[in-house]
Amino acid sequence: MRLPVVIHPNKILERPTQEVDMVTDELVQLLDDMRETMIAHDGIGLAAPQVGKSLRVAIVEIDDETGLFEMINPVIVRSSGSNIDVEGCLSFPNIYGTVERYNEVTVRYFDREGDEYEVTATEYFARAMQHEIEHLDGKLFTDKIIERIAPEDLDEYMEGREND
Repeated sequence: MRLPVVIHPNKILERPTQEVDMVTDELVQLLDDMRETMIAHDGIGLAAPQVGKSLRVAIVEIDDETGLFEMINPVIVRSSGSNIDVEGCLSFPNIYGTVERYNEVTVRYFDREGDEYEVTATEYFARAMQHEIEHLDGKLFTDKIIERIAPEDLDEYMEGREND
């Protein structure tokens, strides 16, 4: 079921979330609903606060190659390098800007079966992981924007970047 996306300035987006104690049927349904919601909004990631749930749960799916990552209680355990790239967010419609993030992160998390995993992500994948995990900490990408990019300039900005 598609869930409504919480839009800023809703305070749930600015509060740290609660850790999940156990995987329940309701949590599994939330993960399914979050994926449906993310796809319906053409997103690549979604955190539980963005659908009104103060739980340490996030999903990321940037393409078929990486697949879907459903992360319960994710934490970044290692990070290195840095890069600057453009970001947007479903909770901030039509707001885009450049943000500096680690170029590589290793994330430890639990999946819907309760199994623990670690994944090392680089570049755009790492960026998406960090963006969603920061949502779980009550941090917003808008607080990190270096240069704001108007929605009408986004395509041109992205094309210019590809030619560098």
